[in-house]
Amino acid sequence: MMMNNKVSRRQRTRVGKYEMGKTIGEGSFAKVKLAKNVENGNFVAIKILDRNHVLRHHMKGQLSREISTMKIINHPNVVKIYEVMASKTKIYIVLELVKGGELFDKIAKNGKLKEDEARSYFHQLINAVDYCHSRGVYHRDLKPENLLLDNNGVLKITDFGLSTYSQQEDELLRTACGTPNYVAPEVINDRGYVGSTSDIWSCGVILFVLMAGYLPFDEPNQMTLFQKISRAEFTFPPWFSAEGKKLLKAILNPDPLTRIKISEILEDEWFKKGYKPATFTEEDDVNVDDVAAAFNDSKENLVSETKEKPVSMNAFELISRSQSFNLDNMFEMEQKGVVKRETHFASQRPANEIMSKIEETAKPLGFNVHKRDYKMKLQGDKSGRKGHLSVATEVFEVAPSLHMVELRKTGGDTLEFHKFYKTFSSGLQDIVWHTDSVK
Repeated sequence: MMMNNKVSRRQRTRVGKYEMGKTIGEGSFAKVKLAKNVENGNFVAIKILDRNHVLRHHMKGQLSREISTMKIINHPNVVKIYEVMASKTKIYIVLELVKGGELFDKIAKNGKLKEDEARSYFHQLINAVDYCHSRGVYHRDLKPENLLLDNNGVLKITDFGLSTYSQQEDELLRTACGTPNYVAPEVINDRGYVGSTSDIWSCGVILFVLMAGYLPFDEPNQMTLFQKISRAEFTFPPWFSAEGKKLLKAILNPDPLTRIKISEILEDEWFKKGYKPATFTEEDDVNVDDVAAAFNDSKENLVSETKEKPVSMNAFELISRSQSFNLDNMFEMEQKGVVKRETHFASQRPANEIMSKIEETAKPLGFNVHKRDYKMKLQGDKSGRKGHLSVATEVFEVAPSLHMVELRKTGGDTLEFHKFYKTFSSGLQDIVWHTDSVK
């Protein structure tokens, strides 16, 4: 990245027929990047896994089977897998790009949803979970952040069938420490669990959050949290209907053997109001040879990453195309009242000064700073509701006197990220460039 104290323009990376764009999601073992199919111009999301990690943890067979199953699934409420590729070091899963954001954004903006709207999303959630369970595929990490909305407001579950990858090594520890608020009691208590019943529990927690605007189980002390989950100890808000409470009690039953099943949920009176089964056509001729090829040891079908010179763009053209540069407030999420996981701002200050200012602002807020070239990772020193909050930043040179700074959440809770930003952004105002039109 760094040459003679200047930030270089980013080269485009090509993988097979896909031109890779920015990172739009990041976890411990995988990244998700925006990409463009250069043959037809369509945009997709590509999940990138570390091939050696898969092999080292003996996940090749299981992951290959689950991805093959998910590729065949063509349900309107599940993010579609288009194809799978592999290089010497990475596995690329090409996914449907869902542009409407997370369902979590809606909850964060509105506090809670009206019961009819929450029920409509719950219908779609149960339709998708039921369909995948019927094919032996379980999610194991259902939460609002894994529920996306397309441009028409249709719910899409992401990472269905892929969650095993991030949970295989010491599953209980990673699950409990990652997103314990949505985890079933049998998972926390290490009694062994069935994927179908634990997914149903998580669906119940999601339904509660949709209607209440907050979690049923939410304690700062993890031991207290686990105890409350194990006993299903929670309180309904007064605006819940009697029928809704009855269904939630049956779902949030701490005993997986007597917990309500999806077939019974489908017959529940509260659930049946306005219910329409999903209508779609299953594909009979889906080819899964690419999945097998990606996981075998043959080098014949491997793709390679190639670097291409980026197309230059006038700095002001770039700014005019990006809503996030309209800086009435620094962060676009503050304008719209919606929690966002990434944002950008422009600065006319030198790159080194920008980097120093970010570090100077982050450290008093309790963040450790790790720098490499013009990239920084801010790691919170305190564990929050979903582990340590972490933020990635990168500085790009748009023109010799203009830089773009990208910031995105890479770990931790989205609401905690939002609170952090309110303080963080105020400390950066003197390096942010405000155009005349928005002063």
